[in-house]
Amino acid sequence: MINQFGINLGFYLLMPYLAGYLAGPLGLASWAVGLVLGVRNFSQQGMFLVGGTLADRLGYKPLIVAGCLLRTAGFALLAFATSLPALLIASAATGFAGALFNPAVRAYLAAESGEQRIQAFAIFNVFYQAGILAGPLAGLALMTLDFRITAAVAATVFAALTIAQLFALPARGGTSERSSVLRDWRTVAGNRRFMAFALAMIGSYVLSFQVYLALPLQAEWVTDARASTSAIFVVSGIVAIAGQLRITAWFRSRWGVERGLVVGTGVLAAAFGPLALLPDGRPLPVALAVLLISAAILAIGTAAVFPFEMDTVVSLSGNRLVATHYGFYNTVVGVGILIGNLATGAVFDVARTAGWDRAVWIGLILIGLTTTVGVARATRQRDLVSN
Repeated sequence: MINQFGINLGFYLLMPYLAGYLAGPLGLASWAVGLVLGVRNFSQQGMFLVGGTLADRLGYKPLIVAGCLLRTAGFALLAFATSLPALLIASAATGFAGALFNPAVRAYLAAESGEQRIQAFAIFNVFYQAGILAGPLAGLALMTLDFRITAAVAATVFAALTIAQLFALPARGGTSERSSVLRDWRTVAGNRRFMAFALAMIGSYVLSFQVYLALPLQAEWVTDARASTSAIFVVSGIVAIAGQLRITAWFRSRWGVERGLVVGTGVLAAAFGPLALLPDGRPLPVALAVLLISAAILAIGTAAVFPFEMDTVVSLSGNRLVATHYGFYNTVVGVGILIGNLATGAVFDVARTAGWDRAVWIGLILIGLTTTVGVARATRQRDLVSN
């Protein structure tokens, strides 16, 4: 839990300000800034399966330690790199680091928590969101000094995590099976229920990601002020941190794991309802209030879905090749997020030009309803382990 808080603290302490540093003090062209950021994203999303496979073979702890160590090196290099090749190497290192420790962290938590898996993932999300909330605030303070100092502090955070995990984290995971990597991947890809679930859950990730895309775009259009965008993240973070355990307990007691997951995806769809119903010519306070209400509902839906989703991946894996399943799952939804964000951005521009903003929110609601139906079908006719 502390490791994941530290990971998000160190990452979000630096990454929100990277684009501005590249385009400003370093004077890189826009295409080069996009390339650096794109390499980081691809080296993480595209390598999740590799990280998960290595975790299942070598154990979860070595991959967690290796990922933290690699991100230490990547952020340290960002503090000194000025040429595009060096920046690309640093960006790729930070991304691949995430691919190493993300599946391993989730598989470790699933193995360690036993019958309390859902509660453990709920608490995990509290630490996860707390890091996301604290990181940019700490980074904002450090950026008043210098970007290189910020990068050095981020590297220090990951260095401390590396040492802590190396000496304090018990070894877990790993297998003595001698099956080939391709056979393991075929096993995961041939798990039809798991694949159906992963494909169905793409929509939920597209909706959850709108806290970074559609909602900030709407905030800028409504007020043209950075404070309104910050308010979205503050509201989302507070809901997740303060409400996660209560939300998980309420959904589980009322609907159980399977139906709770389905209802949670329905809440994600409903989050965009207030924006779709927002009347034209609305006063600014009303527009801001509706935007923050949608952000809060989206945070509730995300908090409801996450623990059940993580539990379901383990259940569908049959407790075999758990990290590989997580890696494959992250790769599938990562591709889906990329496609979904491109589509959402395109629709947003067209709808704004045409003067019919509701098209964006109606489209997201339809994605949510389709996701809800898909998740219901993917989880039907199977027994979820109610841990």
